[in-house]
Amino acid sequence: MDIKSTIRTIPDYPKPGIMFRDVTTLLGNARAFRTTVDLLVQPYAGTRIDKVAGIEARGFILAGAVAHQLSVGFVPVRKKGKLPWKTMGQQYDLEYGTDTVEIHSDAVAKGDNVLIVDDLIATGGTAEAAIKLIERAGGNVVGCSFIIDLPELGGRARLEKLGKKVLSLVHFEGH
Repeated sequence: MDIKSTIRTIPDYPKPGIMFRDVTTLLGNARAFRTTVDLLVQPYAGTRIDKVAGIEARGFILAGAVAHQLSVGFVPVRKKGKLPWKTMGQQYDLEYGTDTVEIHSDAVAKGDNVLIVDDLIATGGTAEAAIKLIERAGGNVVGCSFIIDLPELGGRARLEKLGKKVLSLVHFEGH
């Protein structure tokens, strides 16, 4: 199955010059969705994974399915102020300003092996914040998995510099 062909490209969204890679078309295609989840799970067969962390929002869908397949727990990594209980957060830089992601303070136990999953890696800022957050909570990030990589934006290299294994299923040129 050609996963890349199931991803819709929307020009000039959310602003001119951006080619938005829309995975909702992939998610709506049962065969493509199943294949994608299988491809995200297979590299970790035989690896001890305790939790799968999904980055808001499309990452929740993928990480939940991956966690189900691995028979492990799911950890939502959310924007600041969205979780209802005690949280810990990690700030990261945006093009203009900063943002923060959070997890519940009891979401990851010391020594948990955690796989981070999201739909797309661009600059890697959010994924790096998720890594730092999981590690501060006592977890060990065993890998970061994405459907899409935008190599020109350097996110993969950024995470690899942190010593993390990075998996992406397809690449798109540009932003």
